[in-house]
Amino acid sequence: MNVQVALKIPARATPPLSAGEEVRLAWLMQAIGRNRFLPAPPPESVFVGDGDYRAIGAEFLGHFVRLGELKPTERVLDIGCGIGRMAVPLTQYLEGEGAAYEGVDPVAEGIAWCTRTITPVYPNFRFCRVDVAHPLYNPQGQLAGEEVVLPFPDAGFDFAMMVSVATHLPLAEIGAYAREVARVLAPGGRLFLTAFLVAPGDPARETARPRFLPGEAPGTWIGDPQAPLAAIGFDIGLVEDALEAAGLVIRQVELGHWRGTDSAHYQDVIVAAKPGSAP
Repeated sequence: MNVQVALKIPARATPPLSAGEEVRLAWLMQAIGRNRFLPAPPPESVFVGDGDYRAIGAEFLGHFVRLGELKPTERVLDIGCGIGRMAVPLTQYLEGEGAAYEGVDPVAEGIAWCTRTITPVYPNFRFCRVDVAHPLYNPQGQLAGEEVVLPFPDAGFDFAMMVSVATHLPLAEIGAYAREVARVLAPGGRLFLTAFLVAPGDPARETARPRFLPGEAPGTWIGDPQAPLAAIGFDIGLVEDALEAAGLVIRQVELGHWRGTDSAHYQDVIVAAKPGSAP
């Protein structure tokens, strides 16, 4: 079965950048990757994600702009900001009086590094800890994942991101975050979310990484039975349904190369929007 059959909408709903915009974006991404003066934590402090810290951040800046239509003047919320891997390249992109960034994460060490290193130089970049429980990243957290409440007012952001967050959460918690995202996004605001969307045939692919096994909950797939939330996937359509149940509209689904097929990104990408038009 062709995995595209299961998608709710055609892939590539976002219009491509103009030639000039693409040249400027590619130059900025390369400049960020080469800029040794941009902050970077010690490698042993990077508690999520493998690979080159600056290069991966620069790569995702390209995805935010090309797929999520992120603009330099927008207000950005980074859920699961970790130790600033997405924030650092955004310091070179977000500009203008209205541009702002808020990062939240349950891991205190990451928030402390970002607050100490990034905010003094870029005061429109702020970070706060949300003490939500997670068996791998914050096992002593005081707030259950299904009860998460973000410390921000309604309609305060134009763009929200959840990069490598839904790949470590059960579906009910993804739905809880989606409801909060729908609340804090302004009309027309977008959510950029990455996930493992498992289509028929994907678990049997020899080239798929991770190699998924059926999880306990219907429609779930896990990479490691000893640590189910280390890498969790969902039957294609389930995450999209959770976002729609929260009041968001699916705009685009782009499949990643974790399954061994060609793609510009590793995890699958969903872009969803809050109904309405930006003011």
